[in-house]
Amino acid sequence: MLNGSLDGHLFKKRNDATAVLNWNTRYQIALGLSYLHQSCHKCIIHCDIKPGNILLDASFAPKVADFGLAAFVGRDFSRVLTTIRGTAGYLAPEWLSGVAITPKIDVYSFGMVLLEIISGSRNSSLETSYYTSSSSYHNVEYFPVQAISKLHGGDVKSLVDPELHDDFNLEEAERVCKVACCCIQDNEFDRPTMGEVVRVLEGLQKIDMPPMLRLLAALTEH
Repeated sequence: MLNGSLDGHLFKKRNDATAVLNWNTRYQIALGLSYLHQSCHKCIIHCDIKPGNILLDASFAPKVADFGLAAFVGRDFSRVLTTIRGTAGYLAPEWLSGVAITPKIDVYSFGMVLLEIISGSRNSSLETSYYTSSSSYHNVEYFPVQAISKLHGGDVKSLVDPELHDDFNLEEAERVCKVACCCIQDNEFDRPTMGEVVRVLEGLQKIDMPPMLRLLAALTEH
């Protein structure tokens, strides 16, 4: 993949000469990723969706990589039991409870990635740590809690990567932010399917204002 991984473009280091991704490219990457779960012969739950596992080809089309944690589920099964853990900052709450997982864990991670595409910065201060059965969300500063507050306050513009210098489509940014905040809802049943995400990002379906993230807000406060 000629353009490396998405994290190399979003989280640039000070001396990195990598060009800033413009808004149109970011939106197309988001739309390209939204087809997860929809176009496979079998339903694949990736379990570790994050910018480091998203590779970009010569035209910046995204490809999901590293299926080391993936669970392959047959068409007749909707849930799979597992004890593995993904990367800190992208984990759905149900990972920590030890219950059976569904494709909605990828939806949650996708929502977190969307917020990072919007902001150009990491949601979490933890970059490489992994949760275990006894770990928690402590010492993690969550951008998503700020994002949904700004969304409710009508100030999505302040969430967009300053490196874009206001050169972006505000309507699309609000749409992406709404989708992201719906994807990271505490309860998996409140999250959209990736099919619904596709229709919203393509402008074919409207989406309601997502409710506040009670669990994430409470964990952040503590």
